[in-house]
Amino acid sequence: MNPEVKAFFDETTSTVTYVVADPETRHAAIIDGVADYDPVTGALSHKSADKVVDFVQAEGLMIDWVLDTHAHADHLTATPYLQQKLGGKTGIGERISDIQSHWRNVFDMPYVAADGTPYDRLFRDGDTFPIGNLDARVIHTPGHTGADVTYVIGNAAFIGDTLFMPDYGTARTDFPGGNAHTLYASIRKILSLPGETRVFVGHDYLPESRKDYRWESTVEEQRSSNRHVHEGVSEEDFVKLREERNAKLGTPRLLYPSLQVNIRGGHLPDPEGNGAIYMKTPVKQAG
Repeated sequence: MNPEVKAFFDETTSTVTYVVADPETRHAAIIDGVADYDPVTGALSHKSADKVVDFVQAEGLMIDWVLDTHAHADHLTATPYLQQKLGGKTGIGERISDIQSHWRNVFDMPYVAADGTPYDRLFRDGDTFPIGNLDARVIHTPGHTGADVTYVIGNAAFIGDTLFMPDYGTARTDFPGGNAHTLYASIRKILSLPGETRVFVGHDYLPESRKDYRWESTVEEQRSSNRHVHEGVSEEDFVKLREERNAKLGTPRLLYPSLQVNIRGGHLPDPEGNGAIYMKTPVKQAG
C-alpha cells in the first residue's frame, strides 16, 4: 500500500514538511516540522506548524508519529509543538546522540543528555514501524551529518538533506560529522531503491533554471539527471565537486539557534538565573 502525501513549504527556510497518511485507516506521520524563529528579534511562533495542525484536523487524521530526518541546522524543529497539538510518538535516528554530544559542548549546555532524549524512539538502520496499515522502513543515510536517516514508506522515500531536486544536486558535508565519501555511499543506498520510488526532499533552494518550488522526484530521475551524482559519476569525482562547493558556502542563518534547540528535540534551552531564555552565538575572534 502507498501513502497519501501532503507537503507544506516554508519559504523562509526553504524547508518542506510532510504529512504522510494511510488512505485506509487515516493514520499518519509528520516529517520535519518547522517552528518560526526570528534571530533578530528573538520572536518564536508556530504559524508554519499551525498550517499542518489545521490540515490534519480538517482531514480527520490520527497522528502516530512526529519524525525528524536529522538535527536540522537551518530551522528549529516543531516536533514537540506538533506532538502536543496532535499526539503521536516522536522519532529520529539513533545517532542523534553523537550530535548532542558535540553541540552541547559547543554551547556549554551540560543539561543536554547525549542519549537521544527526549525522543520516544531512536531508529536504527533497517528498523521498521507501522503508520496505520503502512509499513515504514528506516535507512541510515549519513554524510550531511552523521545522524541522517531516510524514511521509506510504501513507494515514497523521505530523504531529508541527502539529495535535493536533480537540478540542484546534493547536500553540504562540512558540518561536524559530515563527510562527502559517506554521503556518496548513502546516496547509492537511496538510488538502489526501485526506480519508480517517489523521492521527497527536505529543501528546495530554487535554482536559476526554474521559478517554481519543487520537492518530489523519483529514484530514476535522480539516477539519470542529478547534477552532482547521476549514474556514471565516480566517488572520487563526487567528493572533489562536493568539497569544492562546501568551501564556497557560508554559515546557515539559523545554525546556532537551530542546533541549541534541535539537540533537545525542539525544546528551548533552559532559562538563565533571571528567568529569561537565551540563544548563544560563539564568538570567533579574527587574527
